[in-house]
Amino acid sequence: MEIEQKQAPLIEQFVKQASTLNGPGPALVKLIVEATSHPSLFAFSEILSVPNLLQLQGTESSVYIDLLRLFAHGTWTDYKRNAAHLPQLVPDQAVKLKQLSVLTLAEMNKVLSYDQLLKELEVANVRELEDFLINECMYVGIVKGKLNQLRRCFEVQFAAGRDLRHGQLENMMQSLTNWLDTSDNVLSVIQDKIKWAETMCEEDKKHKMEVKSHLQDVKKSVHSKLASNQFRAQQDNFFFELDGEMDSEEDLSRSKRKRSPKYYF
Repeated sequence: MEIEQKQAPLIEQFVKQASTLNGPGPALVKLIVEATSHPSLFAFSEILSVPNLLQLQGTESSVYIDLLRLFAHGTWTDYKRNAAHLPQLVPDQAVKLKQLSVLTLAEMNKVLSYDQLLKELEVANVRELEDFLINECMYVGIVKGKLNQLRRCFEVQFAAGRDLRHGQLENMMQSLTNWLDTSDNVLSVIQDKIKWAETMCEEDKKHKMEVKSHLQDVKKSVHSKLASNQFRAQQDNFFFELDGEMDSEEDLSRSKRKRSPKYYF
């Protein structure tokens, strides 16, 4: 977002300048060269949409409109492929187009191999490539990432967006719609899982309450049986002692009868 905020006043400045220029003169060409050379400008669709630029169509300078379109949507490879039909780039423009090419590659893949970058940017060696990524891309703020020398790749963490190409907005909207549909399906599954978890939790609580109630009943039953057994034991002990006393009295009575004298008349 920081790079977009920095560009906003620059875009407004160039749009105003282009809107005040009339006629297909060198002033419009100069403005296009300045815009495509500016070190902090990476979006060109607003400038390209200024009606005054259409004055260059059908003139010898119409190639500068094509050049501006290239900077809005194209890459360094596109330029090399059509270089014969485009103005020769000044060094600042060449650096800018290579920066934009890195952004385009980062849109498609978050891990960019050194071999791919060396080919797409036409850089001589890895040292020059790493210097370019550090000084002209990461330091400028258009990308953030990590240079992985072991794997020989650039791991992209952030990349500024480029101007939308024709049809790209519709594709983005469709992608977002598909993402929303997928998110809704995932959310529905999560909600079903939550309901299932809540149901299982309630059943678990109910089961625990039933177990607890059953355990209380068992405890009461055990206590009741223990109390009953204790009562029977006390009762048995009472009758046992009573029987003992009765037996003692009976033995005593028998002993007395044996000692009583007999009288004969």
